[in-house]
Amino acid sequence: MGTRMRSNQPKVMHQIGGLSMVGHVIKTALQLGTEKLAVVIGPNMDDVKQEVSSHVDNPQFFIQEERLGTAHAVLAARSTLEGHDGPVLVLYGDTPLITPASLELLLSKLTLGHHVGVLGFDAIDPHGYGRLLENETGLLVAIREDAELQEGEKEISLCNSGVMAFSSGCVLELLDQINNDNKPQEYYLTDAVEVANANQMTAVASRCSEREVLGINDRVQLGEAETIFQSRMRLKAQEEGATLIGPETIFFSHDTKLGQDVVVEPNVIFGPGTSVGDGVQIAAFSHLTGTSLGKDAVVGPFARLRPGARIGEAAKIGNFVEIKNADIAMGAKVNHLSYIGDAFVGEAANIGAGTITCNYDGYFKHKTDIGRGAFIGSNSSLIAPLKIGDGAYIGSGSVISQNVPDDALALTRAPRQIFEEWAARYRKSQTRKKQSKKV
Repeated sequence: MGTRMRSNQPKVMHQIGGLSMVGHVIKTALQLGTEKLAVVIGPNMDDVKQEVSSHVDNPQFFIQEERLGTAHAVLAARSTLEGHDGPVLVLYGDTPLITPASLELLLSKLTLGHHVGVLGFDAIDPHGYGRLLENETGLLVAIREDAELQEGEKEISLCNSGVMAFSSGCVLELLDQINNDNKPQEYYLTDAVEVANANQMTAVASRCSEREVLGINDRVQLGEAETIFQSRMRLKAQEEGATLIGPETIFFSHDTKLGQDVVVEPNVIFGPGTSVGDGVQIAAFSHLTGTSLGKDAVVGPFARLRPGARIGEAAKIGNFVEIKNADIAMGAKVNHLSYIGDAFVGEAANIGAGTITCNYDGYFKHKTDIGRGAFIGSNSSLIAPLKIGDGAYIGSGSVISQNVPDDALALTRAPRQIFEEWAARYRKSQTRKKQSKKV
């Protein structure tokens, strides 16, 4: 439940890079080519079920009705383990930063003939962690909790991450022999190492970095994990050919994709579902979510691209422009202070400053279709549903509610009225009123 999170939602539902912790773990597991995914949860965790199901088809869920330890939790999935022929990998929903490479290394230990593999890390400060005890040949003989360490064992820096792998067919044999002869009377998965040794099976440790196996129990550790994740994403983007100006101020989601020769200025945020083509320039303080940007597009500064924004090749989205569920075709420009929602903007069209598409009538959304090469004058309101033809012009300040043919000019303006000397008379009148009040 993650009570230390002080949250109404289960711990594993909290997000890193726009993806839940359990979502990260599932994503990593699937990258390994996992055949079956058995998810052990506590009672009344329908939101976790829904989250898991959004990432994988037909997952198997098992309820651990009583919390009687980690081995007990794994055994909750007995029915699927009984029918499985192959290695078994035990992962944790609150340890989302482990890389596929580290897990592949762990699983490779099983292919060498070992029966149990444990993922460990060399801790800078091992205090509080369970230690992995190896013999002189490098085999793992036990996992010892910090409080139970014996003389000479406290100096050991190789610590237990909790992640374990079992060779084909041995997981139930080992776990069924684990007892709860301990103070909390729980069944510990870590006891599988000593059980394996007692059965003339071998266990071995595999190492990864301490940062990878950071377990998240509170908001502070969640923030630490986000920092690690963002560092990884920034490094990946730069290695793949993007220029990040002020990289520490740029934030990515788990699925952000940047092309080559992309330039991203400071204080840009990428929400989930965003892909950026080659040569794109994104100016400072822009926020993009659920967006695709075509090759050589220019965005920002201070642009807001919301889900469904599709920006075409060499199109330009300028400062203080918001785009939502709209296609901006190749070479089109929306340069200043505009809102374009539920719309199509044709190739080379120009949207003047302050233009808005009035797409919502209080009940339904409607579409605005702006033709190729159309010119929309500044401060225009386009009331959907509406079609503006190719090459059409809309006069500045117009409110357009009816379709406009190709190459036509449409404008709506009140007739000009001029009242000579009105301003002088008004000032004189108001000045007299002000003076009389003082008296």
